[in-house]
Formats: sequence, C-alpha cells, structure tokens
Amino acid sequence: MATTRRGRPNERAQNATLLRVYDLTARRVRIDSTTAKSYVGVSEDGLFQFGHRKEHRPDLPPLKINQSTLDPLGLPLSTTVVSGERADDPLYVPEIRKVQAMLQQSGVLYVGDCKMAALATRAYLAASQDHYLCPLPAVQMPAATLHALLEPVWAGEQALMPVYRAPVTASDKPQHIANGFSDQVTLTSAEGLAWQEQRLVVQSLKHAAAQHKRLDQRLQQAEQDIARLNQRGRGHKRLDEAQAHAAVDAILAQHQVSTLLVAAYPVDTHTTRTRAYLGRPAREVTTVSVTVRTRLDPAADAQTVRGLGWRVFVSNDLVLEVGEAVLADREESLIERGFNRLRGKLLGLTPLYLCSTTRIQGLIRLLAIGLRVLCLVEFTVREALQAKAEKRDHLDAGNPKRATARPTTEMMLRTFTGIRLIVVSLGGMDWHRMTPLNAVQSRMVGLLGFPEIIDQGLGTQSENAAFKMGEP
Repeated sequence: MATTRRGRPNERAQNATLLRVYDLTARRVRIDSTTAKSYVGVSEDGLFQFGHRKEHRPDLPPLKINQSTLDPLGLPLSTTVVSGERADDPLYVPEIRKVQAMLQQSGVLYVGDCKMAALATRAYLAASQDHYLCPLPAVQMPAATLHALLEPVWAGEQALMPVYRAPVTASDKPQHIANGFSDQVTLTSAEGLAWQEQRLVVQSLKHAAAQHKRLDQRLQQAEQDIARLNQRGRGHKRLDEAQAHAAVDAILAQHQVSTLLVAAYPVDTHTTRTRAYLGRPAREVTTVSVTVRTRLDPAADAQTVRGLGWRVFVSNDLVLEVGEAVLADREESLIERGFNRLRGKLLGLTPLYLCSTTRIQGLIRLLAIGLRVLCLVEFTVREALQAKAEKRDHLDAGNPKRATARPTTEMMLRTFTGIRLIVVSLGGMDWHRMTPLNAVQSRMVGLLGFPEIIDQGLGTQSENAAFKMGEP
C-alpha cells in the first residue's frame, strides 16, 4: 500500500496549489462513493471482493472508490480506493480526516447522503468544529416519528418556510420547489460529547407529486387485479370466502395499499333443482358465489397524501436555513457527475482488467488528476462568461444556435475536433505546423486565459522532435 501513503502528500500539494491559484474558498465539501466493475477474479485480501454494486452484476467483484469534492466545482480533493465489500458508513470519517489535513481550517460544511448520518460520523464532525448536512435514513427516522413531527403542520400550528430556486435568466421567475421548517435537539455521543443539532423537515413538491402519481398507479393496479378475481367462466377458478380474503390481502400487500382500500365480500347463494336422470333422483344444487368489492378510504388516503414528499435533514450548523440545506442537497449531482466522468468514455476507468493493486490505485489517482483538469477548465470558462455577462453558441453539435453561459468541458473539447499538428523533418530540422484555429476555438482559448497567438508558437522549427510517442 505504498501508493496510498505517497498519494496523500501528492493530493495535499495539488489541492493547496489549486486552491491558491484559482482563489477557491473551501466552504462546502461533498463526500460519496461509487463502485467500478472489473473482470478479474476475487482475491483473498485484495481490492476485488463480492459486494453490493450499482451495475447489477453480482457475478463480477467490484472495487469501491470513495471521494471528496469541493463545491461548487465538483473538484476532487481526495480519492480513496477500497475493496468492494466494504460498507459506506465507516469510510466517511477517514475521508473527512484527509480533507481536514489538506484544508487546515474549521467550519467547513460536509454534505453527504443518508449513509453519512451515522451518529459516530456526526459526533466526529461536531467534535472537530466542522459542520455536517445529511438526510436521516428510515432506520433513524421511522414513519411514526416523522408523522409526530408533522402533526403540528397538519394542525396549523407550525408555519412552513417556502424554498425557491433562483432563476436561470433574468426573464425567468423563481421556482417554488419545497416547503419546510426546523427545530433543535440535543445529541450525546457514546464518548459523552453533547452538541446541538437542528432537524430540517422538508417537503419536496416535485417528489411529493411523483409519489402521489405512483400511489394512484398502485391503487389502480390493485383494483384491476382484484376485479379479475370476480371473473367467471372457463379458466377462472371460483373462490370461496376464505380464498378470496387471502387473494385480496396478497394483492393489497403487493401494491402497498392495505390501509387505503377497503374490501367487502358479498356472498350470493343460488339454488337450482335438477331433474331425475338415469336412475339419479331429482335434487337441489346450491352454488355459493363470492364477489369482491373495493372502495377507497378517503380519510386514510388524505392522511397518506399529506405525508408524501417529506424528508428530515440534520445539521449541527444552527444558522443553516431550510432553503440553503435544500439547495445544497439538490447539488448532489456535482459529485455524481464526476463519477460518471470517471466511468465514461472521456476518462474510461471501466471496465477494469488490471490485477495489480498498485497499478489500479495508480490509474485511479491519475484519472482523478484528469478529473481535476476537466473541473477547472469548466470553472475557468464559466467564470469568464459570468464576468462578461455573455453566452457562447456553436458548442452544441445538435443545436449550434443554442447559446449557453455554462458550457461543459466535453462540449468545449468537441469544438477542437479536427485540429492537427504536422511535423516535417527536413535538412536535420523539424518544422511544426498546426491547423489554424477558427473563431469558436479562438474564443474558447481566450476564455481559458491564453493569448490568442498561442497557436502561432507551434509553427517553429527545432533540431529535436517535438514529441516522442514511444518509450526508448
């Protein structure tokens, strides 16, 4: 594991330089992990162990990449490679320690998902004079506890604070995205540390609407499945009352609407008299038919609907407002975007065929440097466009007229497709000539802070070859 020990000073030196050169203030750090699929065998004590993975390939042992990034760039600060069977919860404190050693400052807000909400992680950050923001999982915030928190809201005793997303352009209006409130509690760790924590109870309007739509779909599907039990004729089994009860209970449980649909089981008894035939006497035949009828319980439905879209966030930053917390959580895509870049075509980490632990860790650290470059290029261009209050077009190949003030690095790199560097050896001299930049490419170079004549410097001569594409 010498690569790991050497990697930490390198990351620390790189981050110190980047934060200073680009004048970046470390106020908010985001931590998350991802898995990378591999096509190597499971080793006794190596990185590749069977465990949960997002690629849904249980036959392939993954490795896990834990990473911290700086908001709002998504700039990687630290990257840790661990074996694939490791749980996420114990990885947060070691990663936070690495970031703290790099930044050498307190009061930083660390943002994570519900796996960061372990009490030991929150206690460590509180003791370190840093802050945390993460949602509580259902284990720590059961439905009954959440309903108890929401009772004052439903009774009209607790006012809600609306949360708006800022408009993208001057012509847009602020978008109402959530409502919420906060209260404070006192927590105590296993070591006896006590600190104040605020619980931010938030309802996402979009999430509530999506949950309501799925609820209606489940109710409709459950009613259709129950209606099929009433079908008669060939191929349809006639159920008695006990069988009908069991079938309905299974359908309601399957669609998770047991408390919303009320079923009734009217029984119809029909008696017919048959004639005597071939020595069999005339007799009466009684047929019992059970029909299932369902209705929606309006009180239960209203109670379920008003509880949709709610989630509880926790933070020891007592001045953090509900709106700030919601918007910070909505920017989780910053770190996920970095993971997608690692696994995508541009950096191409996966699929992994390497077997050496040292080589794998070295490759991931090298790609993390490439990810830093992608983030910094994007940050530099967007800052320049914001300073000039401008937008740039001809960056989207599918819609060249579409202008944007937030271009991605991938969009900008595609504009340089077709650039060629020609090297001609003549009379013991190497002559270099690069394809002239067009107007769009020149503007991109200018936004990055390079002089417009940078490409002319390549049209020079030298006695040595400019590039050596192979090892000696």
